[in-house]
Amino acid sequence: MAKPARIRLAGTIAATALCAAAATEAAAQTPPDDSIVLNQQLQLGDVFSHQTLNVVDAQEQVTVSTSAQGNSASGAVENGSITVQSDQDMRGDAVAGTDMTFGGDTWGVVNATTQAQGNYLAVSAYDSDLTVDATQSNTGSLVSATSQLGDDDARLLGGAYINASAISNTVAMYGEGSFVGGTIDQSSSATVRAYNRIETQYIPAEAVIDSQAIVNAVQVTSGQTSGQNLAIVQTSTGAFVEAESSANSGNAWDLAGRARATANQAVLYNEGGSVVADSRQDNTAFVRAAATTTAFDFGRAEAHARGAANELSIGNNDIYVEIDNSQFNSGGVDVTATFSGANGYDVYVGADAVGNSVIGYSCSDCGGYLEARNSQTNDGDVSARADTTVAGSTRAVITGANSVGNSATFHVSRPSH
Repeated sequence: MAKPARIRLAGTIAATALCAAAATEAAAQTPPDDSIVLNQQLQLGDVFSHQTLNVVDAQEQVTVSTSAQGNSASGAVENGSITVQSDQDMRGDAVAGTDMTFGGDTWGVVNATTQAQGNYLAVSAYDSDLTVDATQSNTGSLVSATSQLGDDDARLLGGAYINASAISNTVAMYGEGSFVGGTIDQSSSATVRAYNRIETQYIPAEAVIDSQAIVNAVQVTSGQTSGQNLAIVQTSTGAFVEAESSANSGNAWDLAGRARATANQAVLYNEGGSVVADSRQDNTAFVRAAATTTAFDFGRAEAHARGAANELSIGNNDIYVEIDNSQFNSGGVDVTATFSGANGYDVYVGADAVGNSVIGYSCSDCGGYLEARNSQTNDGDVSARADTTVAGSTRAVITGANSVGNSATFHVSRPSH
């Protein structure tokens, strides 16, 4: 009787093993309900990018792009759900530079973009549920974007759009027919600087010289019956964040120099669902924005600069908005806008400086409801200055300088207002 017993036992073990193997194979072939992405990036060294152009009598467009990026991750989901857990750590410098010389006549439009970024994360969702748990840290010493066009004899007949942008940490999220939620934690001790300058003789077209410097940036946009539920923490502890633009020409028809510097910035916009946001922003860095425009003869001339320590904007073109906001700034904010010219038509000069700013709104035409809890503390000097000089004659001069320590605006309004 012992032998048959051993046969039956062996048969039972074989059957059990076969069933376990079949179950394991089935589980491996059946996808889980939620997709998951685990991202971990560490950049220890410096990242540099530089271009030099020397162009004479270009007959068509001139397009230039220079970028330096520490850590970058992006992805998208459609008709499903996904959880993204991302940890990005930047410990080196990110430096991008563009030097341009244009001799003679440049007939086409000049497009030049110079970008430097520490950490970058972008995720999109379409008819899906998106959950993001993102941490970004930048302990490098510098994030810098510099662009210069330095020939006094340059004739940019087609106009120019020249941009310099430096951002330490960026999270960008987009949802369409989706629910977007999660937590974002950004911190940076890096110096962030964007500098843009041109020297030209003649520009008979539109020319925009733009610089932007941001320490921590979050942008979330969703529409078509979407919703948001986010917790955001932004901390800026670097020495300073600076944006400077200088637009100069002997004769310019439509010339603008613009500069924007921000330590912490979060912008949320939604359509077709609710928005619930918990935001904490803390800045100790010095914030500086400076825009200078000069032209001996001019048609339209503009110099505009804006500086902010902490900025939060939350809008919903639907019923429900809930905001829990806390902002603290102990860094100074200094903004200057300067124009100098001889003869022309219209001059616009503006300087805006703010320590802490929050804006929240929902749609009254939808029966909107807004609930806000707000705490703002500003312990830094805030300064805005506009200087305008017209040596000859002009048609109109419109200038303004505005500085605010703490600004809070909450309203319920129709989409067209």
